[in-house]
Order: sequence, then C-alpha cells, then structure tokens
Amino acid sequence: MLELFTSLANWLTYDLVGLSPETKLGTSIHFFIEDTTKILFLLVVMIYVIALARASLNLERVRAYIQQKNRLVGYFFGSGFGAITPFCSCSSIPLFLGFTSAGIPLGITMAFLFTSPIINEVAVIMLWSLLGWKFTLAYIVIGMAVGIVGGMILDSIKGERWLKDFAAKAYQNAATEARNHTDNPEMPEAPKLTFQERHQFAKDELKEIVGRIWKWVLIGVGLGAALHGFVPDGWFAENLGSGQWWSVPAAVLAGLPLYSNATGVIPVMESLIVKGLPVGTTLAFCMSTVAASFPEFIMLKQVMTFGLLAIIFVILLANFMVVGWVINAISPWLFSGL
Repeated sequence: MLELFTSLANWLTYDLVGLSPETKLGTSIHFFIEDTTKILFLLVVMIYVIALARASLNLERVRAYIQQKNRLVGYFFGSGFGAITPFCSCSSIPLFLGFTSAGIPLGITMAFLFTSPIINEVAVIMLWSLLGWKFTLAYIVIGMAVGIVGGMILDSIKGERWLKDFAAKAYQNAATEARNHTDNPEMPEAPKLTFQERHQFAKDELKEIVGRIWKWVLIGVGLGAALHGFVPDGWFAENLGSGQWWSVPAAVLAGLPLYSNATGVIPVMESLIVKGLPVGTTLAFCMSTVAASFPEFIMLKQVMTFGLLAIIFVILLANFMVVGWVINAISPWLFSGL
C-alpha cells in the first residue's frame, strides 16, 4: 500500500516535473512529496478510526478511576492517558489543571503531562510508517517510562508543596473531598452514543486535529527534505559525534531553545538518522524540543513556583539523556532487518 506513495512521488518529481534523482533538489522534492502524501493519508484514516473508538470516553470517569487505584497503577494510567490524547505540551496544561483541581496526586498528573506531548496517535502513525515497528515500540515504551519515572520522583519529594497558593488550595480541597467519598465512589457512566453520534464526533475531531497539525506536517517534512537533500552524507556523524557520550547531553541542550510538536519533529528525526546522527542522540534532541519547550514552562509558571519548575526541568533533561544513551546502545537491534 505504502509503495503507492513512492510511485506517486517518482511520477510527480521525475516524470512530470522532470527533475533528476541524481540532484539534491530532485532528492529533496521526492522526499517531500512521498512523506507528505503518506503521512497525511495515514493521519486521516487512523485519526478517524481512533476517534471513533474514543467517542464514548468520559474524562470524568477516567479521572475518578485513576484516583481510586493503587499509586503505581495510577502512574501507568496517567502516562497511558497522556499517550492516547492528541495534545501538544501547551494544550495539555488545561487538562493538567483539571486533574490537579480534582485532587489527583501530582505525580499521576505529571505522568500525564510528561507523556502527552511526546506520544500521541499522530506520532505513532508517522514513526511506524517512517522508521518501522521496532523504533515505534521503543519510542512508546520510553515516552511512557519518562512520564512514570518523573511522576514517581515528584510524589516522592511531595512536589505539591511547590504549587502556587490557589492551585495548592484547590488540590487539597479536592483531595479531602475525595477521601470522604472513598467508601462508595459513584462513577459517572460513560454516555451511550449512537453510531451516527460517534461518527460525527470522529469527523469533528478529525477536522480539528488535521486542521491544527497539517502545517506542522508540511514544516517538519520540509525541514526533513532540506536535510535529506542538501546536507552531505555523514556530516552529522562527523560533526556531532558518532555515539560519543557527550553528544547526547549536547543534543538535549541544543533542543531547549526550539519548539515543535511530535508531528513536526518526526520527519526531522528521520532525516537526522538517515544523515548519520546516532538514533539515541537524535531522539534525545527531539524529545527535548517537544517536551521541554519554553512555552510549556511559561504556562506552568502560572501554577508552579520556580523551585518546582526547576525540579521538573532537571528530571526531564536527565531522563532524555538516559534515553539517548540507552537507545544508542540498542540501536543495532532497533534497525535490524530494515
């Protein structure tokens, strides 16, 4: 099926336009057309299917369910919920505030916030089509692990102590109320929707998500195409290190001033890997760009003190560096058979 997009790119680039596959421009244009058409097609199909399945999801029920579970289970559900929600780091924050106001432990809430910008169905679809199932599976496991570990650390140090006064008060009030109702918690029933209502929900979500991210697809694939066609083979490996330990923290620091979402950064990730940057170093750079962005921290400053922000910042950077080193070590397995 996906070979059709390669054939389409061949026809448009080399037959219709008349560019040569031996030229940098021809290579870049072919990359742009093939990846753009493939990604947009997969996004339309998969977002609709996933939204159709998620149409009856009741957020209040999810929050109540997580709140009742063992703390470790709660971390997993918080991270898992972050993985299936199609939000960037900034748009995840209103949900984070809602979870905090519901009295859900800060660690579980932060597991959601850490994971949500890194993993979503869009990123998974793109990774699967561009880099294969092994890398996609590793990406999902790593993204959820970052959220779970980060949440555990924040709970162990009682991070709620560093919430702003209004947020801390809302959190304490909700937590007290929740403890008073633990004997007979009333779980709100998920609405029973007709197929037509589910279809309408999926169609609206498809329109909203694609309308929000299509430009990131074009920007990301455009940057990837430029790297793919015009950057000499081996340049990244020669200049940014061929897996040396220092290349990973350097990549993490380089990604901090930038901002993108997973949709825009994944085509760039593909091109960096193809051009010779070690896969773990590439992943550390991209995760830093997506999940440790300045806009996210500016918004979080409205509900957190600088002390808590600094702790979160250090946790993220440390996790990204560990991820980069581990992935560099297992990268031969990730790409075996490709």
